[in-house]
Amino acid sequence: MNTSELLGLLARTLAGLDADATVAARMCQACTTILGARSGSLTLATLPGEQVTVTSTDAAAARVAGIQDMLGEGPARRAFEDDAIVSAPLGATTGDDPYPVFSQLAGEATGDGTWFGVPMRVGGQPVGVLGLVVGPGRVLARDDEDAQFLADAIGTAVLGEIDQVGWSARARVDQATGMVSAQLRVQPHDALAVLRAHAFGRGSTLEDVAEDVLARRLSFADEAGPVESGRADD
Repeated sequence: MNTSELLGLLARTLAGLDADATVAARMCQACTTILGARSGSLTLATLPGEQVTVTSTDAAAARVAGIQDMLGEGPARRAFEDDAIVSAPLGATTGDDPYPVFSQLAGEATGDGTWFGVPMRVGGQPVGVLGLVVGPGRVLARDDEDAQFLADAIGTAVLGEIDQVGWSARARVDQATGMVSAQLRVQPHDALAVLRAHAFGRGSTLEDVAEDVLARRLSFADEAGPVESGRADD
């Protein structure tokens, strides 16, 4: 499909979506639909090696994005760093799967299938990743060239409304990282690793653990290890 046809299809798809949603949310949903995916998410690069989830089409897509954030690695980072479309199995994996933990956890969150990461570019440089989940035995509905064009269109649109993007979740993670860094007297990157390990260990998200640290329901100040006082609504 040529550029004009793709833009026309994108415009028609956007026209059928909630006009009150953010540009990022509408673009993510539109491209997910056009590419025949079950769900999708958008992440933008913040610091080197770090990405923040801007929007997701549903809870399953958000969970998959959160798993990569929790692990600090995964195919989304590979797609960004290599500036190339990357795929990874969800659920059952083969011996050559470079991300077996991600595949297993993501499969549990969204069911078997395949995750595709398409780098979003602005001015030829990757700024984030369009993550897409398709069902078992399926591939994207359009070829890589069309998928890349749509992802680049998203990147340009999302950066155009950068002031409206909600960065609060990442800001809370950064604040919690600083608190843990002070509690354990370690460097911030080590404190972030501790938060990720704790999230993994309790089957939670990095954002949820950060919230517990900020609310002082979780403290790493005790030399014996992390102390959790329980949530206020428990």
